[in-house]
Amino acid sequence: MLTPRLSVLDLVPVRSGQSSGDAVAASVALAQVADRLGFTRYWFAEHHNMPAVASTTPPVLIAATAARTERIRVGSGGVMLPNHAPLVVAEQFAALEALAPERIDLGIGRAPGSDPVITQLLRISGPTADVDRFPDHVADILSLLSPDGATLRLTSGREYPIQATPAATSVPELWLLGSSDYSARLAAELGLPYVFANHFSGEGLERALELYRSEYRPSERHPTPQTILTLNAVVSDTADEAEQLALPQLRSMARLRLNRPMRPLETVDEALAAPRDSDADEVIARMRPRWVIADADAAASAVRTLAERHGVDEVMIAPVAGARADEPADAASGRALTLELLAARLAA
Repeated sequence: MLTPRLSVLDLVPVRSGQSSGDAVAASVALAQVADRLGFTRYWFAEHHNMPAVASTTPPVLIAATAARTERIRVGSGGVMLPNHAPLVVAEQFAALEALAPERIDLGIGRAPGSDPVITQLLRISGPTADVDRFPDHVADILSLLSPDGATLRLTSGREYPIQATPAATSVPELWLLGSSDYSARLAAELGLPYVFANHFSGEGLERALELYRSEYRPSERHPTPQTILTLNAVVSDTADEAEQLALPQLRSMARLRLNRPMRPLETVDEALAAPRDSDADEVIARMRPRWVIADADAAASAVRTLAERHGVDEVMIAPVAGARADEPADAASGRALTLELLAARLAA
């Protein structure tokens, strides 16, 4: 038992010299490590057209990972719902639940997960892509996934039954993701568990959690509020080594925030050899306090303190350690070490 409960958020990072197939293989192997160590869940994020991110299709990655793990819950963190028709999402996750009963999570968000051009390509399906209808589409998915399904009333007045899958015996657990008041309030209104995306934006954390808890309406499946906080983390045997392993991801995030062209993640060697960049250094200095980059004892203490301070049920680690140039392309030893060291220190 890990205290607090720990989970993993994975964007399937792609580094220089690595194919997308290598990156996926490394992430599936990492999920197996998390499964063995007692982590609660392993989620894949949805991002598109990014050279350093291979998690474009969470349902495909979830299926592959569920087949190669035994106990851990596997899910999305999240499916960006405005990019997809609700019925398609419901059918995909109903099928996943049939493949791995009681192990599937459906985390839903409303951000695009890419730039405006790609967002337009993803949303050419018309009214299903209306962000303003996000609450209705979440409610639709809840109904479609239920064993009884949903009922559509046709213009003729006839009722038309719809089910995501026939003869369902269990349903995925649905979570709402966000980094703003909007998602916190909607999760509270619908009686759903809530994930605050602290790994991307730590602004407004306390207010979002307070709104969610104070406005929470108990539901049959979730009589009390349930919260997860995400966290970027790099843990190694020494603090200096952790700082080096964190540098590729920090530099990549700085490029994103500065609207610079994105590219595959640098190796640690490439990042250390790169010339200094004052603009990037300034962005990194602002991000760095929200990340845990430390040796095992300090990292475990920081994770425990964060969970206690905000009263969250679970901390979802985004293990963002980079790789050395001589590491195998289909492995992620730094990310695995982060999980192993945290689990060893937080085992009750």
